[in-house]
Amino acid sequence: MKFIFKTAILAFFLSNISCTKTTIGIDQDYQVNNFIWSGLNTYYLWQDKVANLSDARFLNMQEYNSFLGSETAPEVFFENLLHQRNVVDKWSWIVDDYLALEQAFQGITKHHGMEFGLAAIEGNATDVFGYVRYVLPNSDASNQNVQRGMLFNAVNGTQLTRSNYGSLLFSTDSYTIHLADFVGGAFVSNGNTIALTKSAYQENPVFITKTITSGTKKIGYLMYNAFTSSFDGQLNAAFLTLKASGITDLIVDLRYNGGGSIRTAAYLSSMITGQFTGELFSKNHWNSRIQGLISTENLVNNFVNEIDNGSVKEAINSLQLTKVYFITTGSSASASELVINGLKPYIDVKIVGTKTHGKYVGSVTLYDSPNFSRTGVSTEHTWAMQPIVLEVKNKLGENDKDGFDPDKKLGESFTDLGVLGELSDPLLQRTITYITTGAKGGVAPSSKFLIKEITNSKLELPTRNNMYVELDF
Repeated sequence: MKFIFKTAILAFFLSNISCTKTTIGIDQDYQVNNFIWSGLNTYYLWQDKVANLSDARFLNMQEYNSFLGSETAPEVFFENLLHQRNVVDKWSWIVDDYLALEQAFQGITKHHGMEFGLAAIEGNATDVFGYVRYVLPNSDASNQNVQRGMLFNAVNGTQLTRSNYGSLLFSTDSYTIHLADFVGGAFVSNGNTIALTKSAYQENPVFITKTITSGTKKIGYLMYNAFTSSFDGQLNAAFLTLKASGITDLIVDLRYNGGGSIRTAAYLSSMITGQFTGELFSKNHWNSRIQGLISTENLVNNFVNEIDNGSVKEAINSLQLTKVYFITTGSSASASELVINGLKPYIDVKIVGTKTHGKYVGSVTLYDSPNFSRTGVSTEHTWAMQPIVLEVKNKLGENDKDGFDPDKKLGESFTDLGVLGELSDPLLQRTITYITTGAKGGVAPSSKFLIKEITNSKLELPTRNNMYVELDF
């Protein structure tokens, strides 16, 4: 996919001001801010909504340099250029270490292996508690027998609150959690502690693959936790296993999947189906400046019969299904929602759980280089941006900005999380009942015990709730 070069954009910019770069150039002290402004001016989806990103914003280079120097902190300069932050644009971000970002896109982060959520305590405006969502294999947490459903209310001897959880849990590589029990409506420390240490870890998002027999049904179950392109081969292998077992129905568990690669989303959807090869899965809508520069074939994402991501090239193992069941929560975002949205015009899509996040836009990594690609990147710094650059719609031109509602609503309860992949997991059990009987009903857990999450460990990663495209600049 080929795009306009940053140098061409700057040339256009310079042709519209009274001075030229040869007489008054960009101050080198403002290199990072210049990269931020020019990248957002070129690619940002809402560029035309931000007055300070307009081509006509500056009369001359002196004025432009003055603007670049108005804020010395790159992250603040970046934030000030976003459109209705936390209202419209909730997802653009900037990093000061693109090497760490690149690793995160491949599932490599500093991790102790305990994925957890933080939730509000009923009737308490200050304190929060943590609950273990799942544990990564061969990690520090798994070695110390951390289990899904464990509760903790303190770290390093300090009660977790809305104001201190960031410093206690996300600003250090080692800490000790203090376990708690939920007794009589309150969280009570039980005296047990677990010390955890983060180290480099690559997570395989293909977490559970199994077949469950229920009556005449052979139900495939896949828990998939991120659209990480470096594991496309493992995802395809999981579908080969399901196909070989002769499943009649499929459950794809996306409850903790915050998204990832748009291309991988198309692969997953092609594995679920297989009968729509070559047909439109989704279409990308860029800003008016970029949209007209991209060839039609690079604006669309089609169903395919082959994985070809640079490192893997192999035929897709498709199931030819006409119905699929998804398990979702508010943590199911971006590429997870794209799969649901892209499949809806073609097959019967059923959802069990709670409403998805509502992220309908995608991003791309921009580097400080002549064309914003990784090639020729500046050696002066390691800043990079992940701004929202496109909106994704399905074959019918639809998406859901508020998230997808479940057919069967059932939230997770911290008093009864069960074991993932087993019938003790209420969400899985309810989905199987839905498949075998068609019944959406059932007794849901008391609303007072449902998790009212504030944040979770995945939201603190560089790739949080992300949906991105891989570009050939």
